[in-house]
Amino acid sequence: MATLQIDKAVKTYGTQEVLHGISLDVADGEFVVLVGPSGCGKSTLLRMIAGLEDISGGEISIAGRVVNELEPKERKIAMVFQSYALYPHMTVAQNMGFSLKLEKASTDRIKQEVQRAAQVLQLEALLDRYPRQLSGGQRQRVAMGRAIVRNPDIFLFDEPLSNLDAKLRVTMRAEVKALHQRLGTTTVYVTHDQMEAMTMADTIVVMRDGRIEQAGKPLDLYNAPQSLFIAGFIGSPAMNLISGQCRHAGGSPRFMAANGATWPLPVDSLAQDGQSIVYGIRPEHLDIAEDGDIALNVTVVEPTGAETLIHGRAGADELIVNIRGHLDIAPGQTLRLAPQMDRIHIFDQQTARRLQAGD
Repeated sequence: MATLQIDKAVKTYGTQEVLHGISLDVADGEFVVLVGPSGCGKSTLLRMIAGLEDISGGEISIAGRVVNELEPKERKIAMVFQSYALYPHMTVAQNMGFSLKLEKASTDRIKQEVQRAAQVLQLEALLDRYPRQLSGGQRQRVAMGRAIVRNPDIFLFDEPLSNLDAKLRVTMRAEVKALHQRLGTTTVYVTHDQMEAMTMADTIVVMRDGRIEQAGKPLDLYNAPQSLFIAGFIGSPAMNLISGQCRHAGGSPRFMAANGATWPLPVDSLAQDGQSIVYGIRPEHLDIAEDGDIALNVTVVEPTGAETLIHGRAGADELIVNIRGHLDIAPGQTLRLAPQMDRIHIFDQQTARRLQAGD
């Protein structure tokens, strides 16, 4: 196992800079997920760690050793790609041990390492099969086994589950997390799926336009997003975001939406009278209440079994409400809503940064 330090890493293609001084410390044994929209630079950063992309500026260190000039095979990393890239003419055992064979490891060592990895991944019964005889999830486990046999200091995963169907992705998500818990190897995992990031990571690093937008524990990003981008990106369904102004007239400060509806403001709001702000509330933090401040005209109802998603309009603003269980309601009805006061998020409209005490 090893630490990973990235200090002001820059990547340029010609005159275009695509990574702008990325700095990140990954602790020994930590599971870090790089997440963000397509083109944010997460895969480029991962490939720079692996040595598959040259670093244009800054330093990358693994276990205290600067690796900028080292070839991938000298960095003691193992990478699992989106594509399984298994050799069709080789058995599972031969695929998993191939990298050790290239290193001219002894037959006994190869067999020992393949058996160890197969036991970890529950592949013992499949070692004599060929890739065509395996399911998608089994093939991905073989690709992971090929990485395990190398005993790397760091595992790198580049969107390894994106080719799997939705149900299998959920299963493999748990398997990758369980693998990390068993091996304890430092891991950097890239995905565009914020749900994967939330469920798997010790630390989430959200990237945007070649920069780190926010990094922290999953629930810290969920409970205290530091920007409008994070507020809209983390959480499913996405946070409701409403534009308007802070008004102090007539007693307690209130939020006045652009359509004239008024919402309560939390006590930790730092918004000033007349300031243009964005009011954020997650769908699961809106309660149905007879004396609620907000009237919601229901447009769509989505029962999912355990939850009911209600889409509607409050004036000109579209909102989503997430209610536990089943609710007997139909489009065209009106609901009164009350936001949970300790779950309200306030952002400055101009800077898009959070406006709450203690943040």
